[in-house]
Amino acid sequence: WTCGQGLQSQCETTQVHEHGCGAALFGHTKLYGQVPGGQAELLRVPHADYGPVKVPSGPPDDRFLYLSDVLPTAWQGVQYADVPEDGSVVVLGLGPIGDMACRIARHLGARQVIGIDLVEERLDRVRARGVDCLDIGELSDDDLIEAVRDRTDGRGPDAVIDAVGMEAHGSPAAEAAQKLTALMPNALTERLMKRAGVDRLAALHLAFDLVRRGGTVSILGVYGGMTDPMPMMTLFDKQIQIRMGQANVRRWVDDIVPLLTDDDPLGVDDFATHRVPLSEAPDAYEMFQKKRDGAVKVVFQP
Repeated sequence: WTCGQGLQSQCETTQVHEHGCGAALFGHTKLYGQVPGGQAELLRVPHADYGPVKVPSGPPDDRFLYLSDVLPTAWQGVQYADVPEDGSVVVLGLGPIGDMACRIARHLGARQVIGIDLVEERLDRVRARGVDCLDIGELSDDDLIEAVRDRTDGRGPDAVIDAVGMEAHGSPAAEAAQKLTALMPNALTERLMKRAGVDRLAALHLAFDLVRRGGTVSILGVYGGMTDPMPMMTLFDKQIQIRMGQANVRRWVDDIVPLLTDDDPLGVDDFATHRVPLSEAPDAYEMFQKKRDGAVKVVFQP
């Protein structure tokens, strides 16, 4: 039933009932089924009658590689943002998902797309595609909010897409809590993640401050804690709408595939910044985590 509603990430066939979570995911913890194959030379394909997507012949395979994550995740974020025709949207975080969300928002007709990050290479990369970018590292939160409002008739954008999630530049106390979980036994860590708040919510709170009254915040960044405080007074007072969730990949595939044929309007051909053998994956993860060498999207080649 859920798949028929376009909610494949809540699939009732593969829901992880033991942990009260949604559909099983490749390469995730046992909270989401612990199905191996996030990055692998070979993988077993459960429910192969539904999951695989037949793609047209001709274009390079790499174009369709992004159908597994980046494209549908970013597409869903833009759809959930519900940017009005000729409207405005801010994208917080210009990693691979935020970068692609900017491209999709422009393609779908947003009049004004503003990207925010603090990594110079990422800002330059998105700016080169015609997006107005702001460096959060050079502005206080108040100055950033003012800069965005100056660009949006004093109101703020119609929508904000949070593509940051548990970011590395949040509060010191929350960062310490996250590091602490890395030192705990797995069973204890699991209970803590389900009962306690270890997320860093700086980006999410900024999204609530930036968006105009009556606007929408679309959350793509992953948050894992359970008791993090939310600014309910602000959300209620500003009448903010919130949409979020794991990407319903199959729901969006038919909309995206036509954009991967001849013209490449989303620029997927040069989207990867690095291509490395699977054997170098640990070094590539470290490079990406530390934002070195302009790393935005790494493609592993088994």
